[in-house]
Amino acid sequence: MRKLQKKEILDILSSLQKAHEEIKEALMQESYIPAQNMLIECQTTAVSLGEVIEKLEGERHICVLHLEEYCELLFQIYEDINSGDINGNKAYKILRKQLIKIENAVKNDIIVKKEIVFFPYKASMWDSLESIYLAAKADSDCSVYCVPIPYYDLNPDHSLGKMHYEGRDYPKDIEVTDWQKYDFEQIRPDVIYTHNPYDDWNLVTSIHPRFYSSNLKKYTDCLVYVPYYSTTGGMSEGQRSLPVYVHADYIVTQAPMFRDYFDERIPDKKFLPLGSPKFDKIINKCKNPPEPPAAWKKKMEGRKVYFYNTSIGGMLGDTEAFLKKLRYVFDTFKGRDDVCILWRPHPLLESTFDSMRPGYKAEFLRVKRYFIENDIGIFDDTPDMTDAISWSDAYIGDAGTSVTSVFGVVGKPVFILNNQIHSLPKEDSWRGQIVGTGFSYFEKDRFAIVQGNKLYVSNSYQYDYKYFCDLSEYAGGAYYVTVLEINGKKYACPRNAQNILVLNDKGIERTIELEKRNGSNSGAFFSAWSYGKYLILLPLNYPALVVYDTETNKIQYLEDNISVFVKVNERNEKVTGGSWIIDGILYIASPMDGSIYALNIESGKSKVIDLHTQNQGGYISMVEKNNSIWMLPYRGQTILKWNPKTGIIREYTGFPKGFKCFHPVHKTLADEYPLGGMAFVGKTIFFTQNWGNMDIKLDTETGAFSEWDVPIPNKENMEVISKEYFYTSGKYRFVRSIKEKERYKLFYHPERKLYDFDIEKNKLNEIEIKFNIDELKQHEDGFNDCSQWLKYCCCENAFNSLKNFLDDNITGKQFDREKQLKSYGEIAANNDGSCGKKVHEFIKETI
Repeated sequence: MRKLQKKEILDILSSLQKAHEEIKEALMQESYIPAQNMLIECQTTAVSLGEVIEKLEGERHICVLHLEEYCELLFQIYEDINSGDINGNKAYKILRKQLIKIENAVKNDIIVKKEIVFFPYKASMWDSLESIYLAAKADSDCSVYCVPIPYYDLNPDHSLGKMHYEGRDYPKDIEVTDWQKYDFEQIRPDVIYTHNPYDDWNLVTSIHPRFYSSNLKKYTDCLVYVPYYSTTGGMSEGQRSLPVYVHADYIVTQAPMFRDYFDERIPDKKFLPLGSPKFDKIINKCKNPPEPPAAWKKKMEGRKVYFYNTSIGGMLGDTEAFLKKLRYVFDTFKGRDDVCILWRPHPLLESTFDSMRPGYKAEFLRVKRYFIENDIGIFDDTPDMTDAISWSDAYIGDAGTSVTSVFGVVGKPVFILNNQIHSLPKEDSWRGQIVGTGFSYFEKDRFAIVQGNKLYVSNSYQYDYKYFCDLSEYAGGAYYVTVLEINGKKYACPRNAQNILVLNDKGIERTIELEKRNGSNSGAFFSAWSYGKYLILLPLNYPALVVYDTETNKIQYLEDNISVFVKVNERNEKVTGGSWIIDGILYIASPMDGSIYALNIESGKSKVIDLHTQNQGGYISMVEKNNSIWMLPYRGQTILKWNPKTGIIREYTGFPKGFKCFHPVHKTLADEYPLGGMAFVGKTIFFTQNWGNMDIKLDTETGAFSEWDVPIPNKENMEVISKEYFYTSGKYRFVRSIKEKERYKLFYHPERKLYDFDIEKNKLNEIEIKFNIDELKQHEDGFNDCSQWLKYCCCENAFNSLKNFLDDNITGKQFDREKQLKSYGEIAANNDGSCGKKVHEFIKETI
């Protein structure tokens, strides 16, 4: 019996008690006919109750027997009225005594069964709910239903397109109920579980609107959201705030640490950090793998099996690179008899091509046919991925997907692919990932923070770098952005960390912890400045600008007005403005309009200055020259000159004819990031192109722009060169000004080369950037925790190619299963396979 039904029965018994009081009152007043009519109504009610209880609890239930006795008493009292031998008080006590027996029997002898329903949609995502379902199904106190619901592809206009229903694809041992026959609006289940958080927010697919969380909550007292994914340690910004979080009573999370990734406005009491059912299923299945299909088994025999996962995020990030990566991976496996690739694309990958990358769908299908027709490996499009994982020996593919974390939890090697890499490394390929993407505009380039958070130092200031220390325990994550020197001390400034490292001649002297205000750390800061005794950290996701006094160790967290220079564009990307310091005032431009954030570093007080410019496209770069700040636009074709002391503004417009901007990945026409840097030579300012298609110069006296050409070797092949190990969206820019000589250096991103640039003679002389390759290999991480968002794995790079992994020839730390299990244990509660059971027990106890 349901809780609601039991309550309704008790409510009816309570109404009978009120009827008894009215019968007593009628008898005391000798109103016998009304009293007899009420006795008849009580008997009718009792018979109906008995039929309901008998139907739900079975024949001869104790409650039914008591109700039969009650009916006999009602009849006897009715007859006593007819005979004139009736006592109102006595009749009341008799009925009251019997009604108490019935109430006690209902309370104690009727076991309430809780109705629990699961509303999954894609069969391939059922593993995110299955272990909870099985725990509930095994509970005799519960009536449990799995009701797969339909979902739709979305048309380009986001209307509902083709409907899909996968109820027939669920495991055979799961009893499936037809969604059209389960009337949850009428049944009002005690608990509803859902794993779709989006309601109408998804851009690719949508579940049937009837099953949006906003509607489900109307018909249950307990709505539970269980993420359809698992994670290797982080969560995307897109998961921070979603419709289901508003309507759900509980949100199951993988571990306590993940609370910080959700919107802080969500009440803490909603979170259940009990693990992931996805882990339950694979942990238990790997202990006793099922038999593979005969055709698969034949391909696997005598070979090491590599599970290849291709995700939606990887495809959308750079679709051309994604498709090239597929071919490279397939060709790496092709013809080898010691390894077998099992390719499992994301189940929604083809739908996503249709809705978001339709122009690339045909090429994807060609690559897919190439894989299947050439019998390169096993193509897995089965609903349940856990079987394939249990048969696989290792993982290769994108980072940060549910599949990655599942392999991590079961202790199988994880090798993260770089979708930009489409060939084996050449002799100097390491330079692309070690030399980085540029040098400081301001400092003598003594320090270089390279791949793996490793600090290299050039004590000669001649770009001959030697290993100094590891700045972090992690092999990736870009935790620090630069090293600045203040009064003889060195400070490593954070990007994704939330601390400052003080360095001495031997390594890290001490760590200055900042307040943990950005739960995920990711993108905490975007830049750093030094001024006198102060170190200033410019925030991206961190909710305050940080000023650290290196003499007093005082830290100020300045929250006022920072929204001026951190904005979100139409692609939901955060964009920041350019910055400069003049006379103790830090100026930071808005990237979206003509506002300027101005901070007095000494006092910590800030204000907003509105420049009232004609161009309201914002500014992303600042350089001071002769007390005026020159700014490069985020959007548009206007250069701004502003004197903060006098307030005089001049806007320079009229870029040369034919100047256009193109998105560096999608190659579509754009209007952002037209220019990359500026250099001052006499009365002329030279600008390098960024997303723009030409270098330009400005005559500051006439205000006229004209085209000029940076004489970089192989410049015409720039797009070809800036691929794979040397992948970059940047082109080239000025990186350091020697003011007294008006001479500049130029860093060429595609080849990671630095030049001394005599602009007047338009001549480049390369400055050799030196690293010792043996020293780099000696400090290569190999298998290690990559970051707090990506746990133990090895990442593809110039020292560790996919072929190296297949050949078991890894540079750096070798795979250690125990270290991996320990690492993933930090981000997965109940990783012994008991998450589902514990979620069910908690929810059952709650309701």
